[in-house]
Amino acid sequence: MTPVALTIAGSDSSGGAGIQADLKSFAALGVYGASAITALTAQNTTGVSGIHPVPASFVTAQIDVVFSDLDVGAVKIGMVAQAETIVAIADGLKRWAPRHVVLDPVMVATSGDRLLAAEAIDALKTTLFPLSSLITPNLPETAALLNEPVASNEADVERQGKQLLAMGCRAVLVKGGHGHGAESIDYLIDGERSIALAAPRIATANTHGTGCSLSSAIAAGLAKGEGMETAVRNAKAWITDAIAAADRFAVGHGHGPVHHFHKYY
Repeated sequence: MTPVALTIAGSDSSGGAGIQADLKSFAALGVYGASAITALTAQNTTGVSGIHPVPASFVTAQIDVVFSDLDVGAVKIGMVAQAETIVAIADGLKRWAPRHVVLDPVMVATSGDRLLAAEAIDALKTTLFPLSSLITPNLPETAALLNEPVASNEADVERQGKQLLAMGCRAVLVKGGHGHGAESIDYLIDGERSIALAAPRIATANTHGTGCSLSSAIAAGLAKGEGMETAVRNAKAWITDAIAAADRFAVGHGHGPVHHFHKYY
């Protein structure tokens, strides 16, 4: 069977993040991608100039038609924009019971623009976290979800990760790309252990879509039948290479995209 993954997320008109990055990630890793769009953004590498949410009922329609026809092996959830959309997504997940759900709690774009309404944060935590196999917040998102300062050491990262785990998800990947030092260290935390996953920190401004692409790569691995730790390790290795190859591109005047197809050109 062809492995299939579904991304439920917003559209990035510049093609570097969101639905576009998710579908590129799936394709680069040999997985057929389907999508349910939650919002349209007027966006480029320098920022977000507008957001047009898709009505929750139409998000539901997209989810239902995909699941009714395709054998979805994993779901990736990105930008959800508003509380009504969160409820629609949760209802769809309950209705179709996908095997794996990777939730990237997108709150702020690389440019600093807010992508999630403040009043929707509680709905995200109480409604979608318990349905997720894995959530993938970066360090600032982890802090914002907990109303705490950004973690500055390993002990704080693990403590905050465990607090998120207690909200009902099965595993947490706290991403260390916003940290400091020679290595970018992510922490995979589940009910039994915490695994530090280190990679060289790459000096580049072209990191647009990094979080979207990493979570999609994990979903792609799960759709192919990989276990959680293997999927996370393989996805981190792939995104590290995609970031390292990003400067091959000359796209835009701000934070350019990573190179999803670095293996091919």
